[in-house]
Amino acid sequence: MSEAAAVEERVEEQTDAYAEESLGDPADAAAERVEPDLPAQTPRPEAPTANVLKGRIKVADEVVEKVAALAALEIPGVADLGGDLERAFESVRDRIGVGSKRATQGVQAKIQDQQVSIDVTIVIVYGHVVMDVATEVKVNVARSVSRMLGMHVVEVNVTVDDVRLPGQDSPAEATPAS
Repeated sequence: MSEAAAVEERVEEQTDAYAEESLGDPADAAAERVEPDLPAQTPRPEAPTANVLKGRIKVADEVVEKVAALAALEIPGVADLGGDLERAFESVRDRIGVGSKRATQGVQAKIQDQQVSIDVTIVIVYGHVVMDVATEVKVNVARSVSRMLGMHVVEVNVTVDDVRLPGQDSPAEATPAS
């Protein structure tokens, strides 16, 4: 008998023996199993629910602004956020190497009594329908803020400040002429 056949035969014997042990009388198996003595558990107090627990949750305006900015940038056709002055300031700041781009650029939020109003200023990519892109931004910002922060969005005002032309880089990506 070859070595491989001998190994195969031993595996079959072990498998058969295991199957016989497993398929035995369930009553016998329960009798053989001994449950270890568990220490008596002391009852734990119930965890407080949100409506019983006191305290307040405050969401900063900047959090709403970041969520809204990211939601606006998700829409195809949105090239950048912010008005001319904000983008020019950001370009200068980037060129001199001071800080990084603000995540809330072009977005302002006002929270009052769990209700939010948001103003978004965008730059559209040339070739996209301005009203369609602005409407998609408005809907996506409202949906994202409502879903992520659990606040009621009262209004989203979208201002289209500029159009990015084909081949035109954002001011932060442009290299100074030598």
